[in-house]
Amino acid sequence: MSFTANWSYPTAIKFGAGRISELADHCKAAGIARPLLVTDRALATLPITANALDILDAAGLGHAMFSEVDANPTEANMDAGLAVYRAGNHDGVVAFGGGSALDLGKMIALMVDQPVGVWELEDIGDWWTRANPDTIAPLIAVPTTAGTGSEVGRAGVLTDSATHRKKIIFHPMLMPVVTICDPELTVGMPRFITAGTGMDALAHCLEAYCSPHFHPMSQGIALEGMRLVLENLPRVYAVPDDLDARAQMMAAAAMGAVAFQKGLGAIHSLSHPVGAVYNTHHGTTNAVVMPMVLDFNRSAITDRMGRAADYLGIAGGFDGFRARVMELRAELSIPENLSAMGVEAARLDELTEMALQDPSCGGNPVEMTQANTRALFEACL
Repeated sequence: MSFTANWSYPTAIKFGAGRISELADHCKAAGIARPLLVTDRALATLPITANALDILDAAGLGHAMFSEVDANPTEANMDAGLAVYRAGNHDGVVAFGGGSALDLGKMIALMVDQPVGVWELEDIGDWWTRANPDTIAPLIAVPTTAGTGSEVGRAGVLTDSATHRKKIIFHPMLMPVVTICDPELTVGMPRFITAGTGMDALAHCLEAYCSPHFHPMSQGIALEGMRLVLENLPRVYAVPDDLDARAQMMAAAAMGAVAFQKGLGAIHSLSHPVGAVYNTHHGTTNAVVMPMVLDFNRSAITDRMGRAADYLGIAGGFDGFRARVMELRAELSIPENLSAMGVEAARLDELTEMALQDPSCGGNPVEMTQANTRALFEACL
């Protein structure tokens, strides 16, 4: 273990019910006079989005929106958004929605006027230094789900439509200037989105906690984040307008994204290629493979998960924690396996190669190889 590490913690977060009312004020403070609100197709027609646009319009900031965002956004979505941004002479982005909208909003803000293509800014080594920081537009993030935590991150995920690979695009200036976490915005989520995004938050916390890398601050945040999800996700799924539980889930989502500075693992390295190839919901896919990945990592995490179980009030150590995950999946109507999500055995070799190329596999507590990763996919089927 190395005790040398680089740590970074996130932006200013305006947390609380009703705080979307502050949106225009934060735009003005960030120097944004002509914001482009980036959201997804489903949110574009909902009252919460209309309200956000009205708040901007009433403050003299316009009423501009881009919503051509796929569930797993691609460079084609980004290019379409950039065209709208440039045509409207916008000077900042309000990323409004779940992980897809937040990530695409970040990509638009990043790529307004760069000397390199987006794939040249993948999160590899110091590739981010290729970008011109002076042209990156200011960004305000407004999450409407409680899962990805993209609102407190310095990266976005974009799918390469040619290779079907999800790639992480990183730059320090992708950290939003301000994040507004208003739990009232999450009340109207469909139940399956509440379930999938909540399980995404759990996956972030779980994998960060199990990662072998040294980051004790993230370790503690991950553990408390797991507690918040396990206690509050069943509540918001059963009673969607439980605003206190919604707030706790928003906190857990942000905590998971902060915590995974410590690393992610096999849950995400399997989920990313499945989502890219089959267009599955990311958090739901994480939930499907979670128990199989726990089994895969058991030899390396038994003691650690025993300590977590004690903190979480779960009897039975590792086995008790795994059983709680299975109970939670059943409560949330999560599919039992990848076959139920349409994944085909004939494509396992391709998916295995993609999983091993995914940067998340480097944080898994058990080294991922061609043989054991394919066997893990088979177990997930």
